[in-house]
Amino acid sequence: MKDIEIWTDGACKGNPDGDGGWCALLKFGEFVKTFSGGEAHTTNQRMELMAAIGGLKALKEPCGVTLYSDSAYLINAYNDRWLSKWKAFGWHRDKAGKEEVKNLDLWQALDAEVQKHIVNFVHVKGHSDNQNNNICDKIAVEEAAKIAAARKA
Repeated sequence: MKDIEIWTDGACKGNPDGDGGWCALLKFGEFVKTFSGGEAHTTNQRMELMAAIGGLKALKEPCGVTLYSDSAYLINAYNDRWLSKWKAFGWHRDKAGKEEVKNLDLWQALDAEVQKHIVNFVHVKGHSDNQNNNICDKIAVEEAAKIAAARKA
């Protein structure tokens, strides 16, 4: 099984309901490739999830993955077992079922991708001296700017 690193970041100008971008940087040995995209009327949280989904979807076969993100929302959902609880509660935040999980469509898509691999989620400090996180941040911000420019054109 291949061991892959995926670095991710999302950005949104005008959060919530702003123009957003995301980036996933895949590393396998000396091989490095980025994947990115964006959308209008979104949130930073959605872009963080899209980055993880985009990175995992790029993998052609089951892999051992270390996924790095500066998003506590993303990392805690797995490392603190929020996602397991949400699934057990029928995709609600609590047992009473009063509040549906936000970004449900993306959590379900991400969960489907995670099931294909062995994924270790690692939190990194954003906007620091981490080169890979900074590359992802720069590309995500550029993607958000492209969406904003296209909407103004």
